[in-house]
Parts: sequence; C-alpha cells; structure tokens
Amino acid sequence: MTTDRAEVVSLLTDLVRIESVTPWLIADGTGERNLAEFMGKWLEAAGLEVLLDDVTPGRPNMLARLRGSEPGPTLCINAHSDTVGYANWADRALNPWIDGDRMYGLGVVDDKASCAAAMLALRDLVRDKVPLKGDVLLACVIDEEGTSIGTEHLVANHKIDAAIVIEPAALPVVVTEHQGFGWIDITVFGKASHGSTPDEGIDAIVHMAEVIRALHQLDEREWKKNPHPLNGRTVFHTGTIHGGTDYATYPSQVVLGIEIGTQPGETLANRVSDIENIFDEIRKEFPDFKAEIDVKVDRDPFVGADLGPLLQAFGDASREVLGKPADEQGLNAWTDAALLQNAGIPTILIGPLGGNLHSPDEWADIPEVVQTVDLLKSTIVNFLR
Repeated sequence: MTTDRAEVVSLLTDLVRIESVTPWLIADGTGERNLAEFMGKWLEAAGLEVLLDDVTPGRPNMLARLRGSEPGPTLCINAHSDTVGYANWADRALNPWIDGDRMYGLGVVDDKASCAAAMLALRDLVRDKVPLKGDVLLACVIDEEGTSIGTEHLVANHKIDAAIVIEPAALPVVVTEHQGFGWIDITVFGKASHGSTPDEGIDAIVHMAEVIRALHQLDEREWKKNPHPLNGRTVFHTGTIHGGTDYATYPSQVVLGIEIGTQPGETLANRVSDIENIFDEIRKEFPDFKAEIDVKVDRDPFVGADLGPLLQAFGDASREVLGKPADEQGLNAWTDAALLQNAGIPTILIGPLGGNLHSPDEWADIPEVVQTVDLLKSTIVNFLR
C-alpha cells in the first residue's frame, strides 16, 4: 500500500514545530527530549515497544522496537532527532510551510523527514501484521549535529546486526561510503605591545592571514582539482576566528576554527601534516611565526563492508517502489553511518531529497519523503523475510 501524502505532511509538521537544537552547538538549544517524548508516545500508540534511553541527563535516544514473528537479526533504522540553530531565520524556522512539493522548516530534511518516514514505516508494518524473521529497531538519536554521542551510546549498549541510516540524499541513491572530517582549532601566537612600538610587537593576525591564504591555496591546488570519484571534493572551510584585544594593541593570539575532510584511506593525521607543512613554509619568511594545532573532533570516513544482503534488499525495494535500480554513490559529507560500520555493523545510507541544509529556508521534497516510507517498508521486509 502506498503511503498517504497527507499523513506524511501532518507528522512532519508536528516534528518540525518541536525545537530540538543540540546544545553542543547552541548553548541555549532545548535539546532532544521534547521531540523524543512526542515520537515515543506516537509510536507507543501505534503498537511499538518504546524506550527513552538517556545518553546524558535530559537527552535521550528514542528507541522503538518492532519484534519479529520469528527469531532473526536486528535491523536498525538510524535517524537523528537534533538540529542545528536557527538564529538567521527565527521568525519562521519552527513554523513549517508548504510550497508545491516542498515543505520548509528547521530540520525538515536534516533529519526530521527521516524520523517521520521511519515512524510511518514501522506503524504500517505493525498495522498490516507483516511477518518478519527478526526485529526492527528504530533509533532516533541525539547529537548527530554535535559529536554524535547518541550513536556512540547506541552501538555500545545495543545489539545490532545491520543498519540503514536515513539522511538527506536523493532516491534511488544508496550511499556506501563518504568522507571523514575533523574540527580543528589553529592558534597563532604573537606578542602584545603598544601600537606605537612596532619593533616590539608580533602581529598574530598578520601571521594568521598567511595560514588562511596557504590553506585556501592548498584547497584550490589539490582538493578542488582532484575530487574523489565517489565522494567529491575534500571538504575544507574556515568556520570561526577570534583574536586581538583592542585597536591600540598588537594581537598576541588568534584562534581559527576549521572543518576539514578526509577521504577513504586517509586519517586526520594526513590533514594535520598538511597544516604543519604550511607552518614550516611560513617560518621561512616569518622566523618568529609560532602556532599550534588542537584537534577538537576526529571522525573517520565511512566505507561500507559486508553489504550484500542490505544492498540486495534495498535494490529489490527500489525496483518495486520506484521502478528503477538503486544508484550506488558516495557523499562529500559525514554521517553516523561511519560509527555504525566501524562498530562492525554492515550499514548503508538512504534518504529523501532536500536543500538549504544548515541554513534559512531548509526544505524537503514531500514526494520523496513519501517514497522513503515505502522504500523502508519494502527493504525491511526483503531483509527480514
């Protein structure tokens, strides 16, 4: 049975209206509890076993289990309940609206459409009394937009045999690998002095400008011109910068925050080495240059393994629901799929089309969300038949 568009729109509207900003990113973010409680009550009413599993106080993973009619493996459907902040569009972010086939709102595709699709898929399987040889575990996890403590807690405390991560993508794409990434602070040190004593001061901002220029040149020279065949251009961008004390004083310290990617076969140590090489080059021109690197987050790339049964199940579902085969691709972003696969759990990633992620007027393609429900149901049945 094809999923009803009106049900998708109604549930997704309810989810978007509940603020669930991760406090790791935004200090006054409400966190995920209110959303977890809403989803849990909805799924309990649909006949699922529900557990709100606290990862940290007040921030639970929402776990819903559909027990199979016979013993078998546990297939996890993983989506995340948290969002980024919305200061740039606070007037409308939590009031979703529809224009044609698009719904707009905070987190509507990243990742509340995924939560809604999984909820409706499990509801339908219960309602239709579909026999399954094994369990389905829906995990709507916290903090994917932060440091992914939700999925870390999930894999450490629950037995999972295979996983499907749902994140923004496009149908019939199935993602089987993607980039890793690091969040790094680069601190450049100068020497404070009065603005009228240039021979005494060392300008940390001037030296940081050399670092930024060299990083940009590296990006243009290497990563832009040599994209990975599946995962695209290696991610690099500056994110934050802080430094200096006042107009009249040479700045003694500047801190630059960057996000930087790694491709399969690489580790963040490769990127740290790139940055250290830049430091060495700068010192040739500025002998008093001094800097250090502080890795804040380090996540490995995702490379799927032992995916045969999952890919077969999704491929058959794609032909059944969409009338076309699955399209295996990579991704130039990072997701919790890497944590699941690195824990030895065969993992694939699928999801509906959307846009403006992490920015004003984020949108989800409603027909693809509807199709995601049907694809999930078919994939679950194929895998656990």
